Amino acid sequence: MGTLAEPAFPDDRGDVDPDVATALDSYSSDHKLEPVLGALAAARILVPVIALLGTSPADGDKDADMAAVLMTGADGRTALLAFSSLATMLTWDPTSRPVPLLATHAARAALDEGASALVLDIAGPTVVVIETDDLGHLAEGHTLARTSAGYAWVTA
Repeated sequence: MGTLAEPAFPDDRGDVDPDVATALDSYSSDHKLEPVLGALAAARILVPVIALLGTSPADGDKDADMAAVLMTGADGRTALLAFSSLATMLTWDPTSRPVPLLATHAARAALDEGASALVLDIAGPTVVVIETDDLGHLAEGHTLARTSAGYAWVTA
C-alpha cells in the first residue's frame, strides 16, 4: 500500500505570514514594494482554484475541471491571482479553494502560465502587483537585500 506525501505546510491554518502582514501594512501607507518582496521571498501564499463546468454528457452527469485564476488587465496582460491569507481569499470568492504555495512557486506558476504579473489580495485590504523583473527574480528564488544604495536582488 502506498503512502500519502506529507503536506508542505502541515500546521497551516491560512493565516497571513507575520512578515508579510507587516510589509503589507507598511505598503498600504508608503507604497514601497521592496519590503513586500523581501517578505514574500520566504512566505507561503494561497493561489485560488475554482471549478469550471465542463461538458454535460448524455447521462446527465456534469464534468468539472479545477483551474487557477488568471485576470486580464485593460492592457491585455494577464496576472495570476494570489492571496496572503484564507480570509482575504474568501473575501474575494468564498467558493474558491486554496492551494498553499511558497510565493516563489506561485511566481514561477504565473510565468509558466504566460502571465506577466502576480496580483496579491485583489479584494484588499491592500492590493499588491508584482510584475516584470521582480516577478522573474521571485520565481527564481532570489533574495531581495537592503544595501547602502537601496535594494538589490541577490542570487544564491
